[in-house]
Amino acid sequence: MRVSVFGLGYVGCVSAACLADMGHEVIGVDVNQVKVDLVNDGRAPVVEERIGELVAEVVGSGALRATDDVREAVMNSEVSLVCVGTPSEPNGSLCTTYLERVTEQIGAALAERGGRGGRHTVVFRSTMLPGTCLDLLVPILEKSLGGTAGVDVGVAVNPEFLREGTSVRDFSDPPKTVIGELDPASGDVVAALYDGLPGEVFRVPVPTAEAIKYADNAFHGLKIGFANELGAVCQALGVDSHQVMDVFLADRKLNISPAYLRPGFAFGGSCLPKDLRSLVYAAQRADVSVPILAHVLPSNEEHLQRAIELVERTGRRKVGLFGLSFKPGTDDLRESPLVELAERLFGKGYDLRIHDANVSLSRLLGANREYIETRLPHLAQLLADSVDEVLEHAEVVLVGTKDPAVLSALPRGAGGPVIVDLVRLPDAEARRAEPGYVGLAW
Repeated sequence: MRVSVFGLGYVGCVSAACLADMGHEVIGVDVNQVKVDLVNDGRAPVVEERIGELVAEVVGSGALRATDDVREAVMNSEVSLVCVGTPSEPNGSLCTTYLERVTEQIGAALAERGGRGGRHTVVFRSTMLPGTCLDLLVPILEKSLGGTAGVDVGVAVNPEFLREGTSVRDFSDPPKTVIGELDPASGDVVAALYDGLPGEVFRVPVPTAEAIKYADNAFHGLKIGFANELGAVCQALGVDSHQVMDVFLADRKLNISPAYLRPGFAFGGSCLPKDLRSLVYAAQRADVSVPILAHVLPSNEEHLQRAIELVERTGRRKVGLFGLSFKPGTDDLRESPLVELAERLFGKGYDLRIHDANVSLSRLLGANREYIETRLPHLAQLLADSVDEVLEHAEVVLVGTKDPAVLSALPRGAGGPVIVDLVRLPDAEARRAEPGYVGLAW
């Protein structure tokens, strides 16, 4: 394919050189004449493992050249890969100035080109927040082009997952390829661009592709911060942090796995809250600041508060709650977020009914009974014997369980109670389009 790559920084230079190495005919575009001259001289404008040799090779073969002329690049390509920078503004917001400028220039060049050469596809590889492409860049492109995105011009978002220092290797062996497609034809072009590379390909809506990059980088930062904080605590307590992490990383069932990484309701139980509090207290006693660990429980508290706010926004007073134990398949109520939710709703004067098939007041023993009598002494009058009893009572239904008896009884569509989904119901995707359904974090 004939590809123009806009921006010859780390991402653009590596993408241009690697695409050329794959057999594509690539034109690099940059406003910085020094970068353009370096590439045309067979030298990389960035310092990166293997990039120097690769640029020299593909420039020497004629597969890669560079220019500062947007019009000339667009006229001679089928795909424009936008890799310009999106730095932070002083207030932390995303700077989209370079994206807007390049999009306008590409649109103007396409307007001049007309229909010659077939439909052009603009692929945004720059990191940008969800909504940037559809709400900001597509209107700019359509205005400057004088046409319609998805009809007259293809549009896609294709985030990169390149690490500085190993970006050439990462390009050739990506962890995944993400294609946010405005329409299937746009996605087909991007898929063809990377044909032959290993790794799973995900074709998703444009905003999903934009968000994936942020999910990745936020988690990477969180992992580094977590490891460093834990290391500092271990050092203060005389423990070898690397031995701890070696064992931690060996657990691929819970630790290095999809476990716990699905948005849902707040966590609770007899272990996580208690152990987090103990660890943070030990760090404080050792004069070790652990802002990430110290804010895990406050973050959990904020998530629980979101559920209460969703109920408040309905303006209705009769509430049903399905689920009470801290996790499915148990009757353990200790530090259950659903008990906390029930307590707060009851305290705010809501007319509450609760059903959990695993919880019966007469069967609660020991710590469970003591906990519930302390936190929710009115539980006996709030418990309902059946799913139907809750549904007959409630104007708002909070679903905190995936009990099949509950799922099969939940009403669909308008006219019934508002469904506040705390667990991501199996049919959540379909329900999202219906009135009377609210997801907690989706």
